[in-house]
Amino acid sequence: MAKAEYTSPNGTKVAIEGSPREVAELLKHLAGPSSPGTTASRKSRSAKSSPAKATPTNLIASLIDGGFFKKPKDLAAIKVSLEESGHYYPVTTLSPTMLRFVRSRQLRRIKEDKKWLYTGG
Repeated sequence: MAKAEYTSPNGTKVAIEGSPREVAELLKHLAGPSSPGTTASRKSRSAKSSPAKATPTNLIASLIDGGFFKKPKDLAAIKVSLEESGHYYPVTTLSPTMLRFVRSRQLRRIKEDKKWLYTGG
């Protein structure tokens, strides 16, 4: 069994025990890119490749991109569509989100029979 001690650039000491191959691989891994910016840039690259978080805004944006709003839809229809994909939000959460899309002119809204209907802009 091989033993080794490693001291990192910030002064942390690590004792390693294992087969010679395991110790060599671990030391190689620990002594890899020693600049602090390298680790952060590696993390940021992996974060960029991950899918967007499932928020009401992102989910409704995907509905817009998918052509869901080609025909006018009310809040209940939007809520049901999100529930079909496994995302449950109350109408009181969806209403301000939809208003943001209207204000940013990504959607339009029309009042019909005392209900607001949302359609693509």
